[in-house]
Amino acid sequence: MLHFLLRKTGYGLLVLFGVVVLVFFLFNVLPGDPARLTLGQRADVSSLENVRKELHLDQPVGMQFLFYVNDLSPVGVHTKQDAQANLHYLTLAHLPEDRLLVLKAPYLRRSYQSKKPVWEILTEALPGTLLLAVAAMLFATVAGISLGILSAVKQNTWMDTSAVFASVMGISAPSFFAGIVLAYLFGFVWSDYTGLHMTGSLFDVDPFRGRVLNLRNLILPAVTLGIRPLAIIVQLTRSAMLDVLHQDYIRTAYAKGLSRSRVIWHHGLRNALNPVITAITGWFAELLAGAFFVEYIFGWKGIGKVTVDALDKFDFPVVMGAILFTAGIFVLVNILADLLYAVVDPRIKL
Repeated sequence: MLHFLLRKTGYGLLVLFGVVVLVFFLFNVLPGDPARLTLGQRADVSSLENVRKELHLDQPVGMQFLFYVNDLSPVGVHTKQDAQANLHYLTLAHLPEDRLLVLKAPYLRRSYQSKKPVWEILTEALPGTLLLAVAAMLFATVAGISLGILSAVKQNTWMDTSAVFASVMGISAPSFFAGIVLAYLFGFVWSDYTGLHMTGSLFDVDPFRGRVLNLRNLILPAVTLGIRPLAIIVQLTRSAMLDVLHQDYIRTAYAKGLSRSRVIWHHGLRNALNPVITAITGWFAELLAGAFFVEYIFGWKGIGKVTVDALDKFDFPVVMGAILFTAGIFVLVNILADLLYAVVDPRIKL
């Protein structure tokens, strides 16, 4: 198992390094002077030069990339002043020229607009994205498995046809389109009946009570984000249940006098869940990475909305950090899923 874990971790690190290379060189060729974006259009020449030197923009592109990797690496070499100003670190060794070899959290640099560390901006937005992804996946899992079982049990009836048709529509509809439709209908046209709003975050600001928890704002973005995995889970559950319900042990369970509900839920469903579990773990990582437009449409404060806002303002460190942050979460979730498969089915380790 240890060898299996190390191998999967190694593959994950290679993927992350590829993302780092792609992100750095992609944003390195985009128009705009980072120094001027940091200080504004009225900055004087000497201030611009100081910022360019601080950001290593006076170095060749290859050296800039090495400095960027050094910032991201958990072990890096930094000046004492830079480490104290920007890093959470543990000193491993003192080097010449007042430099330190440190063990640290990855340094994603600072926002051009707010001057706050990118890591701080993303960690503040992460709980919103996690809550949205968990709520969407919970909705998709419960509704998807229930509809899939109903469709399989009522095969070739109007219930089955309706569930299959709805799942095909759900797969075909992009999240941003479904979000616009749901926001307009339930958050605007029928808002008086639903009590829902087109935009809003988990906490509303009340002038008298301060921050107020408002879970209603979670409903529309969670449903929008959960539509596509819901459609996949419905079809997978239906297909797996139809296969399982024709097995000999199901007929044996009926012959023993067990009730239909017990046979379906305790014997059929448990043996049909393997492909569904695979879809759930895979889609959870997809939801964490793919909530960008849904968060932006509904004004939900998460990593997606922060990234789109930063892209609109040419705040490249935040965009680059968000991409790397999301890639890291995606790789971590996939490693955990591989470990779960290996625990459930030891043949995978081979």
